[in-house]
Amino acid sequence: METMYYDHGTPAERWERAGMFFDAKDYAAAARVLGGLVEEVPEQTGPRLLLARSYYHSAQLRHAEAELRVIVERDPVEHYARLMLARTLQRQGRDDEARPHLRLAAALGGEFGSDED
Repeated sequence: METMYYDHGTPAERWERAGMFFDAKDYAAAARVLGGLVEEVPEQTGPRLLLARSYYHSAQLRHAEAELRVIVERDPVEHYARLMLARTLQRQGRDDEARPHLRLAAALGGEFGSDED
């Protein structure tokens, strides 16, 4: 019964509902809404990125990583997804894997000079 609430409505209504949950910091509920939406419109970056952010903020880091990898595979110059992927890897203690994504995100975002190495 609970699942019906998260899946109820048009894609636009669910996108709006997910945004409200996210803004209210109910990241797990936002992820439940967005999971179905991403399945329905897998080619759209916006819902997948918000799903990844929802997973990240609800400490579902493996799920966040998987969604972010799909985004950067499809759009290698999506700098925010690269940055989020790096932060997600760092939170998992995988700094060596995060480093190239951080560098690329900085370059794509116009931050060419970096003190971090």
